[in-house]
Amino acid sequence: MFDSNPYLARIGFAGPSHPNLDTVRRLHLAHLRTVPFENLDIWSKRTIVCEEQRFLHKIVDCGRGGFCYELNGAFAALLRALGFRVSLLSGRFRRADGSSGPEFDHMALLVDLEEPWLVDVGFGDSFLEPLRLKAGLEQEQHSRRFRITEAEGVMTVERQEAHGEWKAQYQFALVPRQLAEFAGMCHHHQTSPDSHFTRQRICTLATPDGRITLSDLKLIRTTGPVREERTLKDEGEWRAALRQYFGVKL
Repeated sequence: MFDSNPYLARIGFAGPSHPNLDTVRRLHLAHLRTVPFENLDIWSKRTIVCEEQRFLHKIVDCGRGGFCYELNGAFAALLRALGFRVSLLSGRFRRADGSSGPEFDHMALLVDLEEPWLVDVGFGDSFLEPLRLKAGLEQEQHSRRFRITEAEGVMTVERQEAHGEWKAQYQFALVPRQLAEFAGMCHHHQTSPDSHFTRQRICTLATPDGRITLSDLKLIRTTGPVREERTLKDEGEWRAALRQYFGVKL
């Protein structure tokens, strides 16, 4: 088991770290506001290996972010070091035609307390605090509403959109997985032209009042319902924005 203190310092977490609901809520929010969701190693042709120590080194020692396997893989290690019971879950995205994508397309976490909670610091723009794993329960947090539905053993995370409709984010089943099982899809998302991670550079971070995102040369800020967007002039300005807004130095 690794020393959790450098990781806690990386995400600016202070105070009690007992393995309870209050702690995992505060850790979840702190992580999303300090460790960006980003795919920059894919664009730099640096291979992402599906190993826990690699994830921890990148996020804690190098001050970087990552995509779901890295972010949730590292966060699971932190939670276990603090005494939480954690399982890895395989997530599947819904395709445009309504069918489900492959297993291990996404990684999420199940944390068992007095009752189960869905934890996910690797999706990007989604829930900021853990979701109670109870089907049909609408859960409001930070001016957004989420729910988890269930059908034939398959659970779906849904977010309520501006006009009241519910939009599915991903599906999962409560089957504990091993990290090695995600290696194939981790490789796929780094190499396949069908993966959205090979089509666009992205770096995004939750903020206290919204979100800030670098999508290629486009810098996007959302503050509540207000969205501001501007295009950076060149790679130099892009790298400066990475350092300024995300603390990322390539």
